[in-house]
Formats: sequence, C-alpha cells, structure tokens
Amino acid sequence: MAKDVDLSSSEWIDLVFEGKNKDFGAYELRKASAKRHNRAMIVILIVLLIVAIIALLANTVLQKAEERPEDQIEQAMIDYSADEQEDEPDEPEQQRVEEQQPEALPEEILNTVKATELQITKDEEVVEEIKSQDELKETDTAVGTTDFDKGTDDLNVVREHKEEVIVEEKKPEPVDDNQVFTVVEQKPQFPGGDAALLKWVGDHLRYPAMAQENNIQGRVVVQFVVTKTGKVGEVKVIRSKDPDLDKEAVRVVKSLPDFVPGKMNGHAVNVWYTLPVTFKLQGV
Repeated sequence: MAKDVDLSSSEWIDLVFEGKNKDFGAYELRKASAKRHNRAMIVILIVLLIVAIIALLANTVLQKAEERPEDQIEQAMIDYSADEQEDEPDEPEQQRVEEQQPEALPEEILNTVKATELQITKDEEVVEEIKSQDELKETDTAVGTTDFDKGTDDLNVVREHKEEVIVEEKKPEPVDDNQVFTVVEQKPQFPGGDAALLKWVGDHLRYPAMAQENNIQGRVVVQFVVTKTGKVGEVKVIRSKDPDLDKEAVRVVKSLPDFVPGKMNGHAVNVWYTLPVTFKLQGV
C-alpha cells in the first residue's frame, strides 16, 4: 500500500500537517516542493541538450580545420585550369613588335641640329677674308669665344660651360672696435708664453703685511681685458680670497707689460683674459 501513496499529493501533505500549525512556513514549502522538482528537471534537460549541440558543432569545425588548405587550393586550381582549357580554343601567339625609341643625347645640346650643305669650290675661287685689328676690336665677340645666348652646336663647349662653378667669396663680417670678445680665433699672448707670465707675476707680487700676520693665503682669480693694442684694460676679481690679497692681485695685473693682442677675422680685438694669482706663505 505504501507504493501506491503519492508523497507529493495535496491529500498526503494535508494528512501529514493535520492538527499542526500550517502558517509556520513548512507547510507552504512542502506544498511547493513538487513544482520546484519539476522545474529543476526541465532546466537539467535543457542544459544537457545545449551541451550536446555545442559538442556536435565543435566536432564538425575541427574536422573542417584538419583538412589541408593546400589540397583545396591545388584542387581548385586544377579544376579552374581544366575548365579554362575546355572553354577557350587554342589561338596562335601573336608576336609583339616594339617600336625602337630614338637614343637620347648624352647631354642637353643648346642648339637644334642643322642640316648643312657642302659645296665643293676650287682653290683658285676661294677668297680669304682677313680683318684688320680695328675691325676685330669693333666686333662684339672675341676670337675663340662662344655666345651662349645664341647657342652653340659644339658638345664639348656645352659640357665645359655646364661644369663651370661660380664661387662667391664670403666677405668677413665687420668687427666692432668696442666689443670685448670671450672666445676669439687667436688668443692674446704674453711675451714668452704662460710660463713667463706666471714668473713675472710671482716676481712682482708683494705679500700684504696684514694677511701675512693673520696667516691668510690662497688663490685670487682675476679677469682683465687685453685691448686691441695689447695693453691691460678693465680689471675685476671674479673669485675673492681676502680684501688685501684682492687689491694686491689687481695691482700686479694692472702693471703687466703689453701683450700680443688677440685677433678675430684677421683684426686685433679686445679680449677677456683670466689669470689666477696664488698667495702662499713660505714655511707653512
């Protein structure tokens, strides 16, 4: 008898929940369980059907992909060649006759080609025309020259004329007399060179007494202008060590003898010159 009982029927559910609180929620869940089971089975069947279709399509695509594309192309070319041979009758090949183009001249000739007729004349009938010096001076064209405005038939003359290069001489820019250059083509030179300059400064340098008492020593960098006449112009200290040392360095630089002036474009110009002056105490 238990086999004939439908556990999902409404009668069976009412019998189970007879005398119990049906508003609690379990009754509604038990009553709707049959619908949920049916929906679940339908969803499972649909999913299985979709998976089967996808597997079938994938198998078909893989089989087509495994076919060699070279075989398909070769077969298509064979079929196309066979159809073409059946459709088109054999025709004799036509020989193409190419027109011969005239050879271009190696270079452009200024004059057009002229046809010249030759006339044979006896030596007795030939009259030589000799021009005097005055007539030659009056002519516009000198002997051996070519008037290129009218053109010429001589190919060699044309080549020489085309290969002529006109070189325009670049004039140097004018130099301002009052301008002071930092970089020039030829720097100012002390008579005897840099070694002679340092020796001259060392021989004429007087160590300031105050700096000597305070044991102050070091290097002072002085910059001055060597004028276009070679004399020392403006003097300034660009690296100071001590006021007394700075004054002594400026004094020595102002007493320097004349330099060989610097040059720019072949002209003497004013140039800045940098000189380090070292002060060092003996025995320190």
